[in-house]
Amino acid sequence: MMKKKLLSLALAGMMVLGLAACGGNGGDTSSDASTDSSTDSSAAAPTGAAFKLGGTGPLTGAAAIYGVAAKNGATIAVEEINALGGDIQFDLRYEDDVHDAEKAVNAYNTLKDWGMQLSLGSVTSKPAEATSVKNNEDRIFALTPSASSTATIEGKDDVFQMCFMDPNQGSASATYISEKKLGTKIAVIWKNDDVYSKGIHETFVAKAEELGLEIVSDTTFADGNDTDFSVQLTDAQKNGADLVFLPMYYQPASLILAQAQGMSYAPKWFGVDGMDGILTMDGFDTTLAEGVMLLTPFNADAEDQQTKDFVAKYQEKYNEIPNQFAADAYDCVYAYYQALTNAKATPDMDATTLCDLMIQQFTTMTFNGLTGTDVTWDSTGAVSKQPKGMVIQNGAYVGLD
Repeated sequence: MMKKKLLSLALAGMMVLGLAACGGNGGDTSSDASTDSSTDSSAAAPTGAAFKLGGTGPLTGAAAIYGVAAKNGATIAVEEINALGGDIQFDLRYEDDVHDAEKAVNAYNTLKDWGMQLSLGSVTSKPAEATSVKNNEDRIFALTPSASSTATIEGKDDVFQMCFMDPNQGSASATYISEKKLGTKIAVIWKNDDVYSKGIHETFVAKAEELGLEIVSDTTFADGNDTDFSVQLTDAQKNGADLVFLPMYYQPASLILAQAQGMSYAPKWFGVDGMDGILTMDGFDTTLAEGVMLLTPFNADAEDQQTKDFVAKYQEKYNEIPNQFAADAYDCVYAYYQALTNAKATPDMDATTLCDLMIQQFTTMTFNGLTGTDVTWDSTGAVSKQPKGMVIQNGAYVGLD
């Protein structure tokens, strides 16, 4: 069985962006070869008239593991579609936003000046909240693979998500923990200055109360005090928490796991999609993540042919196992391909015309991809697809269900 090296999460209402530049148009400035975020001007190049597809994400900086993975997944999809030589071709360009809202808006404006007709939005939530406003104002349809905050799509009829929304991640996690009887006393550690962590925390706590889960410790942290978690862990331990829920990104989660081991505290751990990347984090002892559970829409070990082909191509091209961010971005491009084909759209259409067509298609079509079958969207842009329970065992991900 293929070993899955990267962490993913998706929920029955939760999770998933990125793309690579082509034709020398990319805005990626990373010089780190290990992330393979350099542009590839030939592999994804269209063979004829093409739709200009753009997006922003962290290709450099602390969150680059998300943006680069999404970009890589989208690149493979574009390569496959362009190789078909049909009427639907993509010219793909991606700009680095360094997980910063202001930089994301600047990157969006660069893409708009380039002539972007369709958008993959932004990879992470805070930048996406900023760029989605621009998408709506400019009537450029957006489908983000991984920006999961509710504010990304609220009040914007032309911004859709391939990932589950943050509130759904929280409620689905609480439901899963309750149904599987994974813990009787629950602790939650969350980041109070991060919209992603805050949104998941709020709905997790509400759902836990509804289901009768006992939360015995609810502690938080912010930028500036995110390296020492002794207070939070001590509170969880002294209150007898046998499961700790971590709605956060992988960097602080890795420190929490290490510090818990140092104080001989070994509860069950339940994470979210932001922890994706922890197993390939430089210097991280993967044995610390043994037994970490989460919900995800993508399993790189799946035996269906589509997944096996995608994983093989990703490994060959990028020398690593794809995570859910890569898979969701891949699905974004193919969802666009299906919608454009169904709408009989042509590259000479302007963004506003395409926007209207995409709204009509995405609110009526059903999509089958790597991250779900019978996937649908409602008029708010939220996605409906089923999650899969996963657990880390021996440095790999295996199914819980």
